[in-house]
Amino acid sequence: MQGSSRRRAYFALMGGCLLLILLAWNVVRLWSTTAAVVMSVVAAVIPPVAAIVGNLGSLDESQQPSGDEQHPPRV
Repeated sequence: MQGSSRRRAYFALMGGCLLLILLAWNVVRLWSTTAAVVMSVVAAVIPPVAAIVGNLGSLDESQQPSGDEQHPPRV
């Protein structure tokens, strides 16, 4: 994944998490406390997943060349 698409996915997941929490405890709890709790549990699982998605492939981009490639000598 490219850096910008990882960032976009991270913010989308975290935005969804905030939306779930806000809806659960401001709207859904009026009709069903159980549904609000389930929504909150789902929202609690999203941040670790977002962190994993946000960091996916970042190690490959940050690694220095290993030196295994043969380069011609500079003259």
